[in-house]
Amino acid sequence: MFIARFDLRAPGATGPQRAALHRTAVDMARYVDAHGCLSIVVSEHHASDDGYLPAPFQLAAAMAAATSSTPIVVALTLLPLHDPVRLAEDIITLDHLSEGRAMVVLGLGYRPEEYELFGVDFARRGATAEPRVTPAPYTSPRPTLAWGGGSLAAARRAGRHGVGFFAQNDGPGMQEAYEQAARDAGHEPGLCVLPSPATPFAVFVAADADTGWAEVGRSLLVDAVAYHRWNAAAGTADTTASVTAASTVDELRAADRAHRVVTAEEARHLIGQHGILALHPLCGGLDPEVAWPYLRRAVEAVRPHPPAG
Repeated sequence: MFIARFDLRAPGATGPQRAALHRTAVDMARYVDAHGCLSIVVSEHHASDDGYLPAPFQLAAAMAAATSSTPIVVALTLLPLHDPVRLAEDIITLDHLSEGRAMVVLGLGYRPEEYELFGVDFARRGATAEPRVTPAPYTSPRPTLAWGGGSLAAARRAGRHGVGFFAQNDGPGMQEAYEQAARDAGHEPGLCVLPSPATPFAVFVAADADTGWAEVGRSLLVDAVAYHRWNAAAGTADTTASVTAASTVDELRAADRAHRVVTAEEARHLIGQHGILALHPLCGGLDPEVAWPYLRRAVEAVRPHPPAG
């Protein structure tokens, strides 16, 4: 019924504060694993002055060791910025640590700054590699892979390579392009995730919405503003489902889109609407002491309760 996402964006955090966020993320993964979480998601970005997670495989590995049943999704990793052999080895190692519970979503990204950091030509980011490495993975014939992106070209690339597709939106023709490309390449279409802009992507469950917005609103705004700035620069702000163009907490609350603070009853209603509740427990570098009660309330809200009497 719920997923938990971690990117560790925390503007202005000190070394000890950032260390606490890393350790709390692992502790929270352990907690949600024991309470029916559908998936734990970690992301990758570079050259971000707020400390956005640059090494998702390390965090995913720590989470895999701390959990026993929840799928762990690296969504996504920027394929052209990695040595292909080393990336394959990292994927295989995570596959073994998680005993096959990990999925890796590959993508090209959209920020030239990241390519400049690694000395990679942004204009040639569509080139891919398929190395042969050892040891053999835990999962046969290979770890679970998907391709991410927000274009028909990305959908076709996923289909051609016979992997799943994680889109940035539910734009027209995406699923059809993916499935046709897969069949043309001799593959059976796989998992195809097409997020709707109506689906909230960072939900906090509060005892009272006004109090909740007062406590976590600024952290939600940090996330919203940063993603909007990145996507606006790339020309994808209008096509990425999780982006909200808000510049104040009041505007973010009024938008009632990707970032939300809701009551337990409203959280259950969101699940009824969208089939899932997307949690972002440490959003915007939220203090772990503030974050924990919101995570526990969210888990309690979605936990099945026996009928009264």
